[in-house]
Amino acid sequence: MLVNTFCAAVNGLEVNTVKVEISMTRGVQFHLTGLADTAVKESHDRIRAALQNMGFKMPVMDITINLSPADIKKEGSGYDLPLAIGILAANGKITCDCLNEYMMVGELGLDGKLQPIRGALPIAIKARAEKFKGLIVPRQNVREAAVVNQVDVYGMDSLMEVIQFFNGSKEFTPTVVDTRREFYDHQDAFELDFADVRGQESVKRALEVAAAGGHNLIMIGPPGSGKSMLAKRLPGILPPLSLSESLETTQIHSVAGKLSRDTSLISQRPFRAPHHTISQVALVGGGNNPQPGEISLAHNGVLFLDEMPELSRSVLEVLRQPLEDRKISISRAKYNVEYPCSFMLIASMNPCPCGYYGDPTHHCACTPGQIQRYMNKISGPLLDRIDIHCEIQAVPFAQLSQMQKGEPSAVIRERVIKARNIQTERFSSLPKQGGLGRVYCNAQMTERMLHEFAEPDSDSLDMLRMAMERLKLSARAYNRILKVARTIADLAGSEKVESMHIAEAIGYRSLDRGDWAERGV
Repeated sequence: MLVNTFCAAVNGLEVNTVKVEISMTRGVQFHLTGLADTAVKESHDRIRAALQNMGFKMPVMDITINLSPADIKKEGSGYDLPLAIGILAANGKITCDCLNEYMMVGELGLDGKLQPIRGALPIAIKARAEKFKGLIVPRQNVREAAVVNQVDVYGMDSLMEVIQFFNGSKEFTPTVVDTRREFYDHQDAFELDFADVRGQESVKRALEVAAAGGHNLIMIGPPGSGKSMLAKRLPGILPPLSLSESLETTQIHSVAGKLSRDTSLISQRPFRAPHHTISQVALVGGGNNPQPGEISLAHNGVLFLDEMPELSRSVLEVLRQPLEDRKISISRAKYNVEYPCSFMLIASMNPCPCGYYGDPTHHCACTPGQIQRYMNKISGPLLDRIDIHCEIQAVPFAQLSQMQKGEPSAVIRERVIKARNIQTERFSSLPKQGGLGRVYCNAQMTERMLHEFAEPDSDSLDMLRMAMERLKLSARAYNRILKVARTIADLAGSEKVESMHIAEAIGYRSLDRGDWAERGV
């Protein structure tokens, strides 16, 4: 007897429908074909134990299973459920003729319970695209899959429930998630607020500019000056996620297995802060079974690299291409996957190995050579991709002891959203920029856009020329200054980039100054 069931293979963010073909004839052997990995091949033992512990017996037959299309690699344990249902149907234990109307995924425990799988959300999107009537997933994955409308999503606890569902011996109701209510109800629930930060007004301003224009930023300051504290509050002033951005971000976290059981959609921009010992693969993604890395998990959010010079040089250099292209392509001998990674890079570092170069309250024991070698751990091409360099000092006790709170994040966020709306309107009529897609913020502007939207006047040009000569600014800083100046002008509600905006933007290029390691901060 020949029976077909359907499941899905996830490769990166791409999902392919897989037809599970089960044929039974006389014999005693078990054959599994279709480019299955070890986890899929081990499904035979899990299915046999699960059936026995639920009162069924593995058919004593020659069972041949083909996972079609056979040229796509099948990985993971999510194929257990469709294989088990197909075997039972071929053996006459499931009598319905509607198996081809449902897609199903799930790992089987030896007791027959269904265990969660990765990628339930993109699988649900594929099930809808392929016009399946319903999708059956483990109970732990049902909320993320039920976000997708126009397809019935059923969360099951065990193989027995799936059997009862297809045999019609028990009624099951598809899970319904009010996507918009849950999404919008949690958008503003931030635990950290800029109101709790005493002092550091110049750094708050720099972070506001970075958030308004989507600029990358690096903070340079001694230990204990509040770099990490300020960076963790940045998501609270970023514009809220749109539904499309949330769906895209949630898919990445779903594939990586990072969604909790109660999560349906990610409603806040992600904030990823990997340790400085992170490897290249963990940062960009990949591995034997390809998974998204930290830069993709930070998609539409913030990637925070604390103590940036302590990261391996090779790890830092792999950031260069993703920062420019807003996507990461991972090519290996056995696979080729692509993940989106449009994120804001926020980094922090000490000004020297001991951390107290230029600090008026501590003595720095580092020589100029040691400071220069420390700074050289961040290459020029990588530094060129960071728009804002912000110097930060420890807050004096007089400011720390003040009871008056600072400006709340909600107030700053309103200004950021207003500036972003200006940019959205400005770039809405522009065509896509090749493989980069559409431009959404000032940090993504091309050189041609700079000439159109951020062309400085004669006074600003004179100021730029004087700054580059006197402060020994590098030539690569020119475009970055114009992008940041355009954002500052948007925050001020100005249509033109004026000299005051250029002046503030020049102040955010500290590390481009040729004499930086020879002066006090």
